[in-house]
Amino acid sequence: MRIDILTLFPGMFEGPMTESMLWKARDRHLLDLRLHDIRDYSTSKHRAVDDTPYGGGGGMVMKPDVVTVAVEAVLNGAPPDTPVILMTPQGRLFSHEIAVSLARQQQVIILCGHYEGIDERVNALVVTDEISIGDYVLTGGELAAMVVVDAVARHIPGVLGAEGGADRDSHADGILEGPQYTRPPVFRGLSVPQVLQDGNHDTIKRWRRELGLRRTWLRRPDLLLKASLTEDEQYLLATFADEDARKSNASK
Repeated sequence: MRIDILTLFPGMFEGPMTESMLWKARDRHLLDLRLHDIRDYSTSKHRAVDDTPYGGGGGMVMKPDVVTVAVEAVLNGAPPDTPVILMTPQGRLFSHEIAVSLARQQQVIILCGHYEGIDERVNALVVTDEISIGDYVLTGGELAAMVVVDAVARHIPGVLGAEGGADRDSHADGILEGPQYTRPPVFRGLSVPQVLQDGNHDTIKRWRRELGLRRTWLRRPDLLLKASLTEDEQYLLATFADEDARKSNASK
């Protein structure tokens, strides 16, 4: 898979994109990650990429002529329907489902905004999607782009060491993962649950699912609205709700 990132600050990607899992993905030729400096497409003497906004207001706006030409240059030769994603706090909220969908693409282009934003005509001419990683504002789209690249790369076949590992992650099926443990079996008086030490894989699977359901119920009950649950899992949730109700009544 190929991911192209258009940015004013390509140096920001040197650390995160060359370490850990992303480095392994690139080293194995599973991920072709390319950085493009938007300033290279400016025709002005000082490589200007921004100008003052029409109508007044503070800050600067990235110029449509420079940004559009940059995107079109990267699109040249790209597969049909290659998504061009603008990272912006005004975009749709990034999710597990979006990451999985993008991982199926041959190529993805990510455009990092900066300053007060990008001239709206860029959206009309070359942008196909707008994505936000949360309801807050960053100084630019670079950090958000790194988040998207990392999340997408996990779903490229062969990137993760454990086959199907991404399918077991939190949010993969609407349920958070349960607690994880490793050696030593006892640390500062806290023991690894016996069920994990007994080696019965069916029992462990059920235990993990139950703990994942309980953790989701306590921390992100909103996720349960879209989760696909068995009758047994629905019964468990009803049990959790009953337990919470009893505790609440007992504390009054």
